[in-house]
Amino acid sequence: MGDLKKAVDLENGNQKAADKLAASSETTRLRNMGIGGDPIKEPVPNFISCDTEKVYKMANSWVVLGRDRHASRLSGYGGKGYTQCASIDMVVGRMAYQPTEFEDDEPVYVDPSFKTDAARIYISQKTDVDKNFALAPGAVGTADTKSAVALKADQIRVIAREGIKLVTKTDLTNSQGADVKGVSGVDIIAGNDDENLQPMVLGNNLEMALQRIVHHMDKLNGIVDSLCMIQMTFNSQLASHFHFSPFYGMPTSPSPPVVAGGIKAAIDMLTQVKLGLMMHKTNLVMMENTYLVVSGGKYINSAYNNVN
Repeated sequence: MGDLKKAVDLENGNQKAADKLAASSETTRLRNMGIGGDPIKEPVPNFISCDTEKVYKMANSWVVLGRDRHASRLSGYGGKGYTQCASIDMVVGRMAYQPTEFEDDEPVYVDPSFKTDAARIYISQKTDVDKNFALAPGAVGTADTKSAVALKADQIRVIAREGIKLVTKTDLTNSQGADVKGVSGVDIIAGNDDENLQPMVLGNNLEMALQRIVHHMDKLNGIVDSLCMIQMTFNSQLASHFHFSPFYGMPTSPSPPVVAGGIKAAIDMLTQVKLGLMMHKTNLVMMENTYLVVSGGKYINSAYNNVN
């Protein structure tokens, strides 16, 4: 039950307005239920704005034009009095699932909360985006005093009618005038935990590596097959081996146990080793055609997505 929330939750709102609405006519009440775009008296926290901010608000939807801050008026580079730190904060659902407009008949005032507000798009000319959103450094690292665009919500979808590109290092200098050193990549970090962060695999290189492994396994198959043939020849000679008797130099009869053992070894070599090698070679070809050929049913490389 703890995961469930009321579809209509009017608690912690303006009680005086609610009482006034309750005492109004039925028609007025019906027109203030939020149905079909009608207004509704839901609780909306009161925002603590700065003199340097222009606030646009409708219900619990906000656009704040101002200077960099992620919490109180003293936070961020705007709070420190820095210049060139303009920001746009677009947020819906301040205080998320527990919006409170009044508490004990006193209005509740809130600052931006990058942790708890329901959904946000934040754009800043200069900010510490990773620290403000408490993000793991990853291989890319933590960005300080840089321009940034951040999106946060329960779920995010990036949708394109055609293609999507994630591109890094398009310029030699950043927005602060500093040289862009090296090439930063793209980190995909599940759970905001970079402890086991590993490099992505390049599909074409992996394909070539696996093809080389298949090639060497095929060569090894041939080596084992040659060894098998040599051993079978030796076993055949050994099974029919005889000595010359000291009596008149007459040849002796082959040893019956050795003959029987030789026949069994020859059969085992054919039915197990030779047949196994043939199956192994067939499986290698099937594996290569399935996974390492573009037309294969389970070709390992994506037909659509690429990474460098």
